[in-house]
Amino acid sequence: MKKLVLCGIAATMLVGPFALSSEALSNTSDSQRGYISVNASANTELAPDVAEISIAVQTFDSKSMQKATQENKEISDKVISALKSMINTTNGDYVKTSDFNASPIYSYSGSKRNFDKYQVSNRVIVHTKSIDKIGSMIDKAISLGATNVDDLTFSVSKYDDQCNELLGIAVKKAQNQANSIAKYAGTSTAGIRTMDVSCSANNPRAPYRMMLSAKNVAGDMAESSTTVIEQGVVKIFANVNASFFVK
Repeated sequence: MKKLVLCGIAATMLVGPFALSSEALSNTSDSQRGYISVNASANTELAPDVAEISIAVQTFDSKSMQKATQENKEISDKVISALKSMINTTNGDYVKTSDFNASPIYSYSGSKRNFDKYQVSNRVIVHTKSIDKIGSMIDKAISLGATNVDDLTFSVSKYDDQCNELLGIAVKKAQNQANSIAKYAGTSTAGIRTMDVSCSANNPRAPYRMMLSAKNVAGDMAESSTTVIEQGVVKIFANVNASFFVK
């Protein structure tokens, strides 16, 4: 269930040629007309329904890039296959490779560069609406040889619809506020002069980062239960800066 919170509104009235009559104003350019400026905003907090997880497999070999690549392929295939079996593609879920890198690693002694080993890294992104399975996905990937869980973010699938709704609320409040100010000033609004709108969200990142070596994966997983992930809430903000001509 969403919780809607409406922020307060700041408003200012810029006094232009208020001493002029309506007839005089009609002959005055827009740049010389009086106007009211207001700022209105609205925000809401929603439970996220989409998650993206960045999972990587890193392998090393001190002698052969080919061996490091082959080992990485074997582990990555297992991880990707397992993750695909845990998502619902009919719901828009997917698993994709986001980065693949193979390179030599060097160590330095003063100005001398020494070859250390070959490193191969394959990074995949899991995009899923199965929020309740995230912990199990992470655990499964690690148990199969994944070495890094670098990022986990949450979002809302109907972000655009929610933004439009909030902007509608903010625009209406801006208009009402401008009309009220104009009334108290003994005049009335006469159309929009300017209007700037914006919408943004703070997609939460779960405080989760794990880097494991092949030596300690089995032991760590044996001692731990399913990883628990707290997704928090996604906050969406809409803001309207508007100015209205006055008669």
